[in-house]
Amino acid sequence: MFAIVRTGGKQYRVREGDRIDVERIDAEVGDEVTLGEVLLLGHEREDDAVVAVGEPHVAGASVTARVEAQDRGRRLSVLKYKNKTRQRTRRGHRQSRTRLAVTAILPGE
Repeated sequence: MFAIVRTGGKQYRVREGDRIDVERIDAEVGDEVTLGEVLLLGHEREDDAVVAVGEPHVAGASVTARVEAQDRGRRLSVLKYKNKTRQRTRRGHRQSRTRLAVTAILPGE
């Protein structure tokens, strides 16, 4: 079984046992988190695939995950340049993120 969930303004395709990095979620390491915005649920079988598409969410479906780490992504270098004035600005940015381990996908209704 797989699901497409939305968190932090992005969509992720997950299965049980997957590990994903998402935008920071306020939770401690080891906590269980429920992602309720399930956009699609699917079963892959040998002969066909069964898909439940939400409008916009699948009713009653949720994905449970365990928080494995709270860290920051790699450093991105931002360079601004204006020609003819010799103006150069260099800044760095590191995005906060949460690593989740998907433990269960609950189909709901």
